[in-house]
Amino acid sequence: MIKSASEIRSAARAALSGHWAEAAMLTFVYCIVAWAFSALVGGLEYVQQGLGTVATLLMLPLSWGYTVTFLSNARGENDPFNVSRIFDGYKDFGRIFITILLMQVYTLLWTLLFIIPGIIKSLSYAMTPFVLRDNPEMKNNEAIELSMKMMDGHKGDLFWLYLTFIGWGILCIFTFCIGYFWFAPYVQASTAQFYEEVKAEYEQKRER
Repeated sequence: MIKSASEIRSAARAALSGHWAEAAMLTFVYCIVAWAFSALVGGLEYVQQGLGTVATLLMLPLSWGYTVTFLSNARGENDPFNVSRIFDGYKDFGRIFITILLMQVYTLLWTLLFIIPGIIKSLSYAMTPFVLRDNPEMKNNEAIELSMKMMDGHKGDLFWLYLTFIGWGILCIFTFCIGYFWFAPYVQASTAQFYEEVKAEYEQKRER
């Protein structure tokens, strides 16, 4: 049995203790890089729509790098919020890009079928970035399938965890979204802690 949402959030805060400013700065840099990339591509008006799609796709490894940074923090690794870490996905571009793209495509297809299946599948696939981080030899559907196995019986737990952040998200609006630079790390750190929980439970089941 995994920890409750409040226990997971508490573990996330403990992991971020002493690192809040670094995590906020990393989030700021991530947003600036994403904005700059989109703005650069968007400036080419005659192919703006097509290149906009390409830009979004090329940002997938960057998003992955940002997400798994919080797993490094959860595990107490040295210098987890070094800005260079968010670019780690480009060092293994093909594996990261294709797997995350497949995850997004599958989620979209389920969402087109109906919104509820889309939400359920997005929760089922949610651990894929961390699976890729922990299993350098794993890619594509294999990584997604492992995420699904880990999330078996825990999709509701993750959904509830995310629901508990609604109040914090609303507060961010009243800070003119400045609070987002602390809110996003809190959510990401909690998701990383959730992964550690479901991973440990999955491995225990395999050993039986």
